Amino acid sequence: MAGGPIAAANGGQDFPAKLTYQVIICSIIAGFGGLMFGYDIGIYGGLTAMDDFLIKFFHDVYIKKHRAHENNYCKFNNEFLQLFTSSLYLAAIVVSFIASIVCKKYGRRPYIQAASIFFVIGANLNLFAKNLAMLIFGRILLGAGVGFGNQAVPLFISEIAPSKYRGGLNILFQLLLTVGILIANLVNYKTAEIHPYGWRISLGGAAIPAVILLLGSLTIVETPTSLIERGRKDKGLMTLQKIRGMEDVEKEFQEIVDATELAKQHKNSYKTLMKPTNRPQLICGTIFQVFQQFTGINVVMFYAPILFQTMGFGGSTSLLSAVIMGIVNAVATLLAIFTVDKVGRKVLLIEGAIQMTIAQSIIGAVLAVHLKTTNSM
Repeated sequence: MAGGPIAAANGGQDFPAKLTYQVIICSIIAGFGGLMFGYDIGIYGGLTAMDDFLIKFFHDVYIKKHRAHENNYCKFNNEFLQLFTSSLYLAAIVVSFIASIVCKKYGRRPYIQAASIFFVIGANLNLFAKNLAMLIFGRILLGAGVGFGNQAVPLFISEIAPSKYRGGLNILFQLLLTVGILIANLVNYKTAEIHPYGWRISLGGAAIPAVILLLGSLTIVETPTSLIERGRKDKGLMTLQKIRGMEDVEKEFQEIVDATELAKQHKNSYKTLMKPTNRPQLICGTIFQVFQQFTGINVVMFYAPILFQTMGFGGSTSLLSAVIMGIVNAVATLLAIFTVDKVGRKVLLIEGAIQMTIAQSIIGAVLAVHLKTTNSM
């Protein structure tokens, strides 16, 4: 498992360390992986609300949207549109399994670079797409980039961050993800007015954060944990001294070495994970992620412009509404960065769950009443 040693090494003492310029820069550069993913989440919901895009690739959906008098839920019921939407996530799932295995063998930095390369190629294929096959193939490559990035970037930030700043720096990935969603919504709002190729600008824009990540990844260091895992202890010690801004890092270095050696002794780590003593951590670590997805918030974020359109908003108004939602999302994440290491993870988790329950209950009630009224007309 890619995160084995770091869990032990970083779960111990709070070693003395500075929040160095090197750590900040590396975290920001790596965080552009979140910006790439966020841009992708935000851009595609807006594209499916653009008539020029639908005419080019999904003409049947365009006809249904403007001429068919039927249930709102059926207007976007098209298997090719669903394939376009889901192909990225299917590719990301497959690549994530591969990345989790090889990331440990070759290091975090190469896979951050691989993520950016896949994203640049995929974005350019979408920018110059002539047909649906080219569009979907580009989407699959974007999914490969997401799979590599989502595996390597959070792990990278965790392993270079001092323990007392780790919570805030880890949320940097999520912050830039929300910023990416916001930027995508803003781009869609503007490009929707550029006919008939505005959608190409939206798709091609995904290459910008990917290029920044690719160039930046050439300057960042590999993590000490990864170097030590792969037998390069001297280089690991030098890197640890560099990112901590001090020479005396022997205690932290030794704990990473011990944790790495301990991890190597467990040949069947997945079997170890299933032991009764590890089940509470396993359940907590997985059930939170599962239920976070089951809340449906990703669907709301992804299809926000379409949801607003089905409620009677115009094309530009629905895109502007998505921008407002993106601003709130980014601001809330920024607040979490400054409070997570002060009030703790549990408090924010409970507060977020309560707030989301109330908000989505209201959303569900409004949609149920409004769509029932609209469909009966």
